[in-house]
Amino acid sequence: MKHAQSPSTAAPAEDGQPVELDAVVVGAGVAGLYQLHQLRRQGLRVRAFDSADDVGGTWCWNRYPGARFDSEAYIYQYLFSESLYKDWSWSRRFPDQGEVERWMHYVADTLDLRPHISLSTTVTSAHFDEDRGRWTVRTDRGDTVDTQFLVSCAGMLSAPLDDWFPGQETFHGPVVHTARWPREGVELRGRKVAVIGTGATGIQVVQTIADQVDRLTVFARTPQYVLPMKNPSYGPSEVAAYKDRFEELRGTLPETFTGFEYDFTHTWAECTPRQRRDILEEVYQDGSLKLWLAGFGETFFEADVNEEVSEFVREKMRGRLRDERLIDLLVPGDYGFGERRVPLENGYLETYHRDNVELVGVADNPITRFVPEGIELADGSVHDVDVIIMAIGFDAGTGALTRIDLRGRDGRSLREEWGHDIRTTMGLAVHGYPNLLTAGAPLAPAAALCNMTTCLQQQTEWISDAIGHLRGTGASLIEPTAEAEQAWVDHHEETANAMLLTRTASWYMGANIPGKPRRMLSYTGGAGAYRRKCADVAAAGYPGFRIE
Repeated sequence: MKHAQSPSTAAPAEDGQPVELDAVVVGAGVAGLYQLHQLRRQGLRVRAFDSADDVGGTWCWNRYPGARFDSEAYIYQYLFSESLYKDWSWSRRFPDQGEVERWMHYVADTLDLRPHISLSTTVTSAHFDEDRGRWTVRTDRGDTVDTQFLVSCAGMLSAPLDDWFPGQETFHGPVVHTARWPREGVELRGRKVAVIGTGATGIQVVQTIADQVDRLTVFARTPQYVLPMKNPSYGPSEVAAYKDRFEELRGTLPETFTGFEYDFTHTWAECTPRQRRDILEEVYQDGSLKLWLAGFGETFFEADVNEEVSEFVREKMRGRLRDERLIDLLVPGDYGFGERRVPLENGYLETYHRDNVELVGVADNPITRFVPEGIELADGSVHDVDVIIMAIGFDAGTGALTRIDLRGRDGRSLREEWGHDIRTTMGLAVHGYPNLLTAGAPLAPAAALCNMTTCLQQQTEWISDAIGHLRGTGASLIEPTAEAEQAWVDHHEETANAMLLTRTASWYMGANIPGKPRRMLSYTGGAGAYRRKCADVAAAGYPGFRIE
């Protein structure tokens, strides 16, 4: 259901002066809604802004065919309120986008957040005034806001690469990025459709539309390790069972390595080869991300262990493919399992056995441009299509903030600084940008290795507590010192470099964006360990932060 736009309380005043607020929240997704709720409870004058036409963040924008959870629904939830948790019931283990979006609406409406959100409104600039210690925030709707705190909840994966290929404007049909899928949908039945990209999103699209289109051409550059999804429906007994676990989940999820309900419990060296195989089979058959996130922790650190686990998954994939060419294009061989995002799928590999599906490898023969009739490759061949679906990813981690003209002390530009070196303090603040607080930013656990709701709840709670601390002590400004930020960057790098993730060129490392500084975007020390480090800083009175 589409909700009416609430009138903005942040429009310019009649005398031309900016509206004064205590806090501006950028984003109305999982983090933004909870951040808004917490700051309102403190009594702050606060407003959230979101470019989308409704709340939900990822689950508003990503309405492409086949979009669904790959975290279990009952853990992808807010845990601060037992009633909020229990008064919503999921229909299955991994619900689709529509159901998730309805849940987001339920949260916004239950917490009465809509009157404090400006939708279809993009924050275009935010400049810090050193003399006044306040931010001036402007939007594309003409809003000007004078605010003490600027809180970014803009998301790790919210800046799509939607203008990527030369000649896009010349193609005669629709070109649609999966993260900007129109509400009215795109007519695919009986048409010749191209899908560019075979990451988690491309996989969901391909397996969903193959039996609807006349012809499907999939352009694949990098093969992916995939795991089969088991997605049972939930009846009253299953719903009651997970709701009865509320206290258990609230206590355990924040302390696990990845914020999921499962964690690593086996040690490779202590198991016999037979035991290792049995454990891998058990977690594989779970039909979830458990093999990746709760199989053997050594998979992330030890190359020989990673190779054995990788070969286990390759063997499973090869067994489902009948064609050697498909095996060559779809089964990874030059990087290890878990070093890229691991997608769940439902019949994806078998889709390529269909007569109306063609797989085109573009690693050695890349796409050079779009032409009116379709897609042209480096060898000059042209694939004639009616619709192009781009599942080519995002400017992850940094893109949501660098697309804003964000300027701190002395007019310094975050876009320019992150263009040289991506730095934060615990992913929660940036030196040189007082009273800018961030959730889902680089160098904190996020989309790469964390159940998003677990990590975003923790980060927004830390931000709310920090603001509450300032207000309680009469201070008005918080900013990390250069020394504290360098110490966090050094710790982050040491932790990341101990893992195999950094040896693979992936979006985790910013490698999908030409010229982007190479740095592991997400903290890899574990969600539980990160939570404790943040809590220790708060308990000690925020050492490493300038407070005045």
